[in-house]
Amino acid sequence: MRDIHNNIAVAEAIEPKVHTSDNTPAAVDLQGYESAEIALHIGIGGITFSGTNKIEFKLTHSDDDATYEAVDIDDVEGLSSVGEGGIVESLVAAHAAASITTFGYIGGKRYLKLLADFSGTHGTGTPISAVVIKGNPHQS
Repeated sequence: MRDIHNNIAVAEAIEPKVHTSDNTPAAVDLQGYESAEIALHIGIGGITFSGTNKIEFKLTHSDDDATYEAVDIDDVEGLSSVGEGGIVESLVAAHAAASITTFGYIGGKRYLKLLADFSGTHGTGTPISAVVIKGNPHQS
């Protein structure tokens, strides 16, 4: 069996809890690693999502942890598209079952932030969490 434990690190991108509003994205520093995979965990929707009452997950990246810009399709793999503003996942219809969405970051920047951007009314929250799995560490 091959060792993965010593070849990855995991960083929290979205705190695991029932969210009813935007999270404050934490910067995930990729320094020392050559690859990253994002795992977005979404529980059963607290509301019936629509074009008005929705959650859009926006991924941004930065070289300096000060100026962030939205990723585009060339910065990720495993997704068929990226929406305006770095939207990597949208909840705009009923979400009746929990899911995990994974995709890779292949952009060349050092820092990532993942925002759960809530629009409309969310009287009942939705369980959400996300982690960044950093891989291929630099060998010293």
